[in-house]
Amino acid sequence: MSKPRKPNTNTLVKLILALAVISTAPPTQAAGTLDKVAQSGTIALGYRHAAPPFSYVDDKEQPIGYSIDICARIVDAVRRELKRPDITVKYVPVSTANRIPALLSGEIDLECATTTNTAERRKEVAFTIPTFIAAMRVMAKETSGISSIHDLAGKAVVTTQGTTGERLLGDYNKNHALKATQIPGKSDNESFALLEAGKAVAFLTDDVILYSQRATSKTPEAYAISRDPLTIEPLAIMLRKDDPGFKKMVDREVSRIITRGEIQGLYRKWFESPIPPHQYNLKMPMSYMLRDSFKAPTDWVPN
Repeated sequence: MSKPRKPNTNTLVKLILALAVISTAPPTQAAGTLDKVAQSGTIALGYRHAAPPFSYVDDKEQPIGYSIDICARIVDAVRRELKRPDITVKYVPVSTANRIPALLSGEIDLECATTTNTAERRKEVAFTIPTFIAAMRVMAKETSGISSIHDLAGKAVVTTQGTTGERLLGDYNKNHALKATQIPGKSDNESFALLEAGKAVAFLTDDVILYSQRATSKTPEAYAISRDPLTIEPLAIMLRKDDPGFKKMVDREVSRIITRGEIQGLYRKWFESPIPPHQYNLKMPMSYMLRDSFKAPTDWVPN
């Protein structure tokens, strides 16, 4: 009988080192969104309950809007990418407070509402190509002669509490000696009511809100909205960071919608036509900034 062979010391050392490397290796990176959707058979879309015409619900409580329509096309692109026409959509209501946490936790895969692409938010999330550019403007009665923020010097101006408009008017008072009297409104509806009642000569806020308030008023033709933008805010569909495969697919589909002109039809549907459930028409023509951005779609935005 032959003597048992002694284990090779070098082999044992290599085995121990290999096991140590395995035990201390970082965990495998979490699956991307496309893998997640393929495994579950469902893609989750975040929507806002009352942010027309971008994202809101109809009289049957079904999500509708400009951003919802864009996301529906992205979902179709996901189905084509995965070769899974059976992928279903789960709609999840989100708010301005919980939209980013819902995305980061995986509760939603896309946020289809009215979020502005900012440098601060890009530290946590990613954005696709902007599909709308909001701007701060001034609305006043047609007969007032007010056409810009400089016409508000020494006048009473209403801004909704906690909004960018409130901060912007404060900055103009401080840095440009505008000396306008700032009247606070608790909501956009209340702010417009103050303008309507003559307690303020102008209402300063995002242009989409101004167009919506004007469209739903008793006398839309009585109000004029300033032409020159005071701020520029690119709005885009929001998605998770560090998922290049999914972002590439989303960017490709949004670029296709824009370059093939589909975005023009969607814009007319939601901004220049009667919209459900009350069939009011914003009559908001596409801004030159948005039209120009569609000539060369990119996800780059200035900080």
